[in-house]
Amino acid sequence: MTPPQPPVTTAPATGLTGFPSIDGAYNEVIGDGGGLRPAWATLAPGLDALGPDTIRQRWAAAQRVMQENGVTYNVYGDPRGMHRPWALDPVPLVIPAAEWADVEAALVQRARLLNRVLADLYGPSKLLETRQLPSALVFANPNFLRPCVGLKPAGGRHLTLLAFDLARSPEGRWWVVNHRTQAPSGAGYALENRLIISRILPDLFRDCGVSRLAKFFGDLRDTLVEMSPRKNDDPHVALLTPGPHNETYFEHAYLARYLGFTLVEGGDLTVRDRRVYLKTLGGLQQIDVLLRRTDDGFCDPLELRSESVLGVAGLVQANAAGHVAVANALGSGLIETQSIMPFLPKLCRELLGEELGLPGVATWWCGQPKELAYVLDHLDTLVVKAAFAGDALQPVFGAYLTKQERSALREQILERPHRYLAQESVSLSTAPVWNDGVFSPRHVMLRAYVVATKDGYTVMPGGLARVSAAQDSMVVSMQHGGGSKDAWVLSDKPATSGRLVPPESRPVHVSRSGHLLPSRVADTLFWLGRYVERAEGLIQLLRAILIRLTEETFPVGSPELPRLFKVLTEQIGRPLESEPAHHPLVHHQATMAYVSSACFDPDHPESLAACVEKAQQLASIVRDRISLDTWRVVRQIGQTLEHHRTDPHDPTAVLAVVEDLVTPVAAFSGLNNESMTHGHGWRFLDLGRRIERAGFVVNLMQLLAVDVDQHESSILSALLAITNSDMTYRSRYRMSMAALPAVDLLLLDETNPRGVAFQLIRAEAHVGALPADRVEGQRTQEEKAVLSMLASLRLSDANELAAVDGNARVRLRQLLDTLQARLPEFSDLLNQDYLAHAQARQTLASPAADALYGEEQTI
Repeated sequence: MTPPQPPVTTAPATGLTGFPSIDGAYNEVIGDGGGLRPAWATLAPGLDALGPDTIRQRWAAAQRVMQENGVTYNVYGDPRGMHRPWALDPVPLVIPAAEWADVEAALVQRARLLNRVLADLYGPSKLLETRQLPSALVFANPNFLRPCVGLKPAGGRHLTLLAFDLARSPEGRWWVVNHRTQAPSGAGYALENRLIISRILPDLFRDCGVSRLAKFFGDLRDTLVEMSPRKNDDPHVALLTPGPHNETYFEHAYLARYLGFTLVEGGDLTVRDRRVYLKTLGGLQQIDVLLRRTDDGFCDPLELRSESVLGVAGLVQANAAGHVAVANALGSGLIETQSIMPFLPKLCRELLGEELGLPGVATWWCGQPKELAYVLDHLDTLVVKAAFAGDALQPVFGAYLTKQERSALREQILERPHRYLAQESVSLSTAPVWNDGVFSPRHVMLRAYVVATKDGYTVMPGGLARVSAAQDSMVVSMQHGGGSKDAWVLSDKPATSGRLVPPESRPVHVSRSGHLLPSRVADTLFWLGRYVERAEGLIQLLRAILIRLTEETFPVGSPELPRLFKVLTEQIGRPLESEPAHHPLVHHQATMAYVSSACFDPDHPESLAACVEKAQQLASIVRDRISLDTWRVVRQIGQTLEHHRTDPHDPTAVLAVVEDLVTPVAAFSGLNNESMTHGHGWRFLDLGRRIERAGFVVNLMQLLAVDVDQHESSILSALLAITNSDMTYRSRYRMSMAALPAVDLLLLDETNPRGVAFQLIRAEAHVGALPADRVEGQRTQEEKAVLSMLASLRLSDANELAAVDGNARVRLRQLLDTLQARLPEFSDLLNQDYLAHAQARQTLASPAADALYGEEQTI
């Protein structure tokens, strides 16, 4: 239902000093007298002094940084999917220090109160016995997890990290609209917003005296570390994510990397003897603390939602046994409902002996007769919502219903009243957003974050400010096209250090082990290497074809083209619709359409665009494992293909796009060799590349070097060019093309980094360094497989391989057929023993837990 549309009283302004107001809404920038509010006295003139051109230039640079860094937010149904960029506005929301001090104290009070409520509901239940909370509010709530009753959370604290959605009344007073107690999202985006905005407005950030965020995240990290049941020097903390398809997966990877935690999915974990273990290449490693971003109902398919594929079977039992701490505590989603808000003032007096410091938006839960009657009598002025999280009901604005629609809503509420609540329709305050040279008003809300510490709770100075998509909309949601802002809380104290945490007081042990690499991550890196290498092979093949299609001697001077097209059809698994009988020129238009499809068609699973898309998806999953520069290179490859504006029938234009891909693909290899520690993650990434490259060269040679015809010289020249070995060949053999040296260079030469033998030598070195349950004096199955292939090459004679029998090189074909069969077998062995974790290491072996799909609460 469309929300209220307040009238705009003034047109957008080119400067903040004339920022317009909206009737009935608090103006964050301009006071009642028409002048700037004191908090904006530095920022507003500073932005006006910069001028539209400078702001536009700086903001364009910031947007490029966000795009390169892959800051994304997945809006379900958006065709951009996982690549939808995060929406950020360059103008921060400013909050004065004295005002924030009151908000901070009130949020700490609410955090204490909600923690006490949860402790009672999953403990003695006195609030239900004394009827201070209705039983139906708890037992009818699908987020009440009965298996969690009686669980003792670490330190007796159910809520480690929580969030509150705040809004201003028309008079300027802060209200609490909602609270997030389960797995609150957005703190990582708030940090990213701060880094971006402070970069484009460094002088104003410093001059305004903005409170820093680093201490908040340091407190979060310290609290999680202290929650460890094992009081060792280096507890293992992991962030549990639903996976890369979750809307805020970028934030999960970002926080894990920033805080130094392991990013894990449910499938990475298993429970043994009521302890949680991470499945790694070196065996099972115990997890001490889980910071979960998975809704609690999906965390354990054994005790909670049996259809879940996101959780860990046995997690509830491990938590109950005290062997793993979970933040927030399982079951904390119970009070993530606005239905509890009208009960909080009385509960605050009862449990804390205090008056509630910050008011909430007037709320009525329809599960009570008196409140139900009020809601039914005032449907035309209220906003009706679902009472419990997870219900599909969208907010309904009664003022915009017809008489028939209002009557139908009334019947729905009467049928199951406990499922509904109603709230007062509030007019949100307005803040400026930058809109191509002018400042336009948008309605704004602030999500503030609270984290537990050893002394109680502390509040992030600021938070995630969110704005509506349009100035006539009251809906403030990233899922509905809204945007975000940095929130600047001004400070009257000197700025503190921007470091994440103070120097460690605990002893630090030097470690160079890569054994903590989860099997899933190794598998992702392995296939990332394969897809990037597959893309490189396609680029070189397409480049060779397109160069020949654009040469002045075409078609007479390119007799090898039919054979190259045969390689392309084999590579992408799609035949030419009108395969030329003798030469591609016969059907030039269809030929170019085919080549362009092989380049740009994302719907064809083996096209270049599809390979690059898969590589991007895999890189996004291991964002916490690869360098920022590597991620940027992967994104650059994808963007080159996504944003091309090329005539598909123009070979010169298509060639230009393909040429633009050569350098970033080569940069991927160089960056990983030079910026990634040469541990097990790097080994699996490189193993994927070596297996893919070896397979590509073998396939090329089968199609171009085995069968002999009168154009062999041109065909061999193309083969060497596609494999980037032509320069080496010509430096060694100053003569026309010959099969013998070409076969030796591409197949047997162990010094040629593009040759098959070189790939196998690298693979042998990698598998020899992987962890394994070795029997003394014996090699692993993987070592035997790669050594077998390497031996077949070393025992081969180049002259015999190059010898022609009839119209073919029979011995060469036999050797290539053997390699083509054994390379997939070698890959399967790696998958079986390391990547799929089908066989656990000698200790603590067992099948992994299952789980299903769920989604995190939205921003």
